[in-house]
Amino acid sequence: MAPWPQNYHPLGNPWLSTLVAALPVVVLLGAIAWLEIKIHLAALLGLGVALAVALLAFRMPADAALATAGLGAAYGLFPIGWIILNLIFLYQLTVDKGLFAVLRGSLADLAPDPRVQLVLIAFSFGAFFEGAAGFGTPVAVTAAILMQLGFKPLQAAGLSLIANTAPVAYGALGTPVIALAGVTGLDLHAVSAMIGRQLPVFSLIVPFWVVWAYAGWRGMLGVWPACLTAGVSFAVPQFLVSNYHGPWLVDIVAALCSLGAVVALLKVWQPKDGWVSGNVPSLELGVSGSDAAAQSNSNAPTRNSKLEPPNASLVRRAWVPWLLLSVLVFLWGVPMMKQRLDALSSPKWEIPRLHNATVRTFPVVPQPTPEKPTKPEAAEFKFNWLSATGTGILVAAILAGFYMGFSLMELVRVYRRTLWNVRFSLITIAAMLALGYVTKYSGTDATLGLALAKTGSLYPFFGTLLGWLGVALTGSDTASNVLFGSLQRITAEQTGISPVLMAAANSSGGVMGKMVDAQSIVVASTATNWYGHEGSILRYVFFHSLALATLVGIFVYLQAYVLPFSAMVVK
Repeated sequence: MAPWPQNYHPLGNPWLSTLVAALPVVVLLGAIAWLEIKIHLAALLGLGVALAVALLAFRMPADAALATAGLGAAYGLFPIGWIILNLIFLYQLTVDKGLFAVLRGSLADLAPDPRVQLVLIAFSFGAFFEGAAGFGTPVAVTAAILMQLGFKPLQAAGLSLIANTAPVAYGALGTPVIALAGVTGLDLHAVSAMIGRQLPVFSLIVPFWVVWAYAGWRGMLGVWPACLTAGVSFAVPQFLVSNYHGPWLVDIVAALCSLGAVVALLKVWQPKDGWVSGNVPSLELGVSGSDAAAQSNSNAPTRNSKLEPPNASLVRRAWVPWLLLSVLVFLWGVPMMKQRLDALSSPKWEIPRLHNATVRTFPVVPQPTPEKPTKPEAAEFKFNWLSATGTGILVAAILAGFYMGFSLMELVRVYRRTLWNVRFSLITIAAMLALGYVTKYSGTDATLGLALAKTGSLYPFFGTLLGWLGVALTGSDTASNVLFGSLQRITAEQTGISPVLMAAANSSGGVMGKMVDAQSIVVASTATNWYGHEGSILRYVFFHSLALATLVGIFVYLQAYVLPFSAMVVK
């Protein structure tokens, strides 16, 4: 049976087709942010609309559409849900033993000022987890730590999302860049270098931006040495490693440099502007009074609560679980380790009714020729349970549990309780990924992309926003690169712009969409035990996401046309 060809203008009018293609996104975001429907119900509603659009407007075969939703849901549960479940399990173990409070005390002692804590934890520490694992791990870890340090749930969730932007393109040991080079056919080192000539500018900006989002302009000025130190010590290694080594270790090296530099700075400098957290201005755009009350009544520790300085032995015990996590997540991400674990057990299934059953068409892919026909879209589910990052986290949690004195039965009971606590988050992530996969295999995502691509000389700007849209839709810079990478190359070549520049722009613009994708928001709400307030988190971060994406778009536009910026483009 011949594969079903995608049609990007099924209604005969590009504008009408684009409006219909946008319906699932509009319904999903509207239900979360404005109608304040519970997010797992909003996700299921968005999925229903996506299926209706795919079946009725884009004429996708029903069996393929249902298989697509099933594949997306499976991918949502594994590996993404698997990461969240096991990370919350480790967190719960440390809470039950009282060691998370000790960790909070040690961090507060190292950096008493919450603005510096934000830079150190949300930006520098989070970047390490992004580089080692990605897939929501950094937001889950940093949001939980920030809330225990006294940040309100909305602040902890939203600020962790804003901070987890500039490192995303090189997350999970460079996976998004590797995928981008593969789908575009461009040289891997050229793509890595070009992204490394865009994102360092924003790596320098983000520490200032995230503190401004929390403390306002005056509050940010009071800790500018910490922001500058964190940003420069991350941006410089990010540029050097991405340009002269490759995409694999960019975030790991840059994050360790940033952490070390900030800690060294704190040995000789502390803020002296007299700022207190009670002076935090209201930058929570669109947050209702009821939401503000809900977060203020949460069980997060308050800034005014006195923390007894813990003894050194207890501090070491409190850090062991998180050091175990860091080491094992890093080992699990090393390519050689992944290959060995995959060789032991990595079953792969071709999805019936979907594998090789759909095919993308021009101009999303190059015009087929007899020598180079267009390949149908593969649809396989890889259950690489041994090499999955979530398995490394589970091993770390079990080892940490035994170290903390839990018995095997106690670990089982805590795990069962954790699974119950995150059940709605898992349902939400499954529905979100199902929605994303339906848009991919039906071609509605490409319809939206083509609309942005037809912007003439402004294409460098809007092409960057296409990357932002891709991550907002799929929740992954890797998925966005796979989705729109080929389209970016084709359109760039047609308009006389460097394809390397626009492929890189897809990834660099995409990182700013990471904070508004539903998957990341669910991870943040779960980590802060604030499930049900995802609409507030979305409203909190939306302005920051769009503003930063716009700045990336302007920067790419300058690189396309204006000296000396255009001299930065990799040839």
